[in-house]
Amino acid sequence: MSVAKKDYKRITTKSLIEMKSNGEKISMLTAYDYTMAKIVDTAGVDVILVGDSASNVMAGHETTLPITLDQMIYHASSVVRAVERGLVVVDLPFGSYQSDPKEALRSAIRIMKESGGHAVKLEGGKEIKESIKKILNAGIPVMGHLGLTPQSIYKFGTYSVRAKEEEEAEKLIEDAKMLEKVGCFAVVLEKIPADLAEKVAKSISIPVIGIGAGGGVDGQVLVIHDMLGMNNEFSPRFLRRYLNLYELMTKAIGQYAADVKSSDFPNAGEQY
Repeated sequence: MSVAKKDYKRITTKSLIEMKSNGEKISMLTAYDYTMAKIVDTAGVDVILVGDSASNVMAGHETTLPITLDQMIYHASSVVRAVERGLVVVDLPFGSYQSDPKEALRSAIRIMKESGGHAVKLEGGKEIKESIKKILNAGIPVMGHLGLTPQSIYKFGTYSVRAKEEEEAEKLIEDAKMLEKVGCFAVVLEKIPADLAEKVAKSISIPVIGIGAGGGVDGQVLVIHDMLGMNNEFSPRFLRRYLNLYELMTKAIGQYAADVKSSDFPNAGEQY
């Protein structure tokens, strides 16, 4: 029996849990600035992630590691000012929570107070359990992140699919259940086998958002620059490009430059 889709005027952590229980898929995209966030929110995306992927797509770094807490707060505050409906989740960047639960809490509080974000996201399982508990005890909602965790890329040594072996798969399931038990409202699963991701989604009551984790989970997330085809150098199997903005924008900007050179722009109707 299908359940009628509820019209949410504002998405909250409670909304996402309701959506899972009602069988409604959850949409999630990244945004890092006011203008893009306004478009994403107006289009009806449920969760807007201010991801540490800003380190890659906004700053041009090879990994997510260099981005700082101050920079994440800057991006998040820009996004929050644009959003009226979506739930804004902000990544805690590398080095801001791993070493000490008290440092993790200080970092999360800064994000919530200085950016106005609605929740934070942390990468990892039982190894950061105490940090998660500390943040949750302060009343700050936490989204987990398991599977391929880009902040640990130098530990993994590769961006290849995680949890293909039984031991790692069992640990991932245990970590997902732990995240649910301590009070996380959702968890992202990145680049793991689809059957494992579906198994996790069925074994916990909180929403599971996938990226490269198949269709058996409760929702999907992509980096907006990838989804819109602004980044033409990144082509993993899980990415569906909905536009080829790289080509469209290059052509438009090239035309603008040519029009300026030829004195075609501005014309008589484009000046005072």
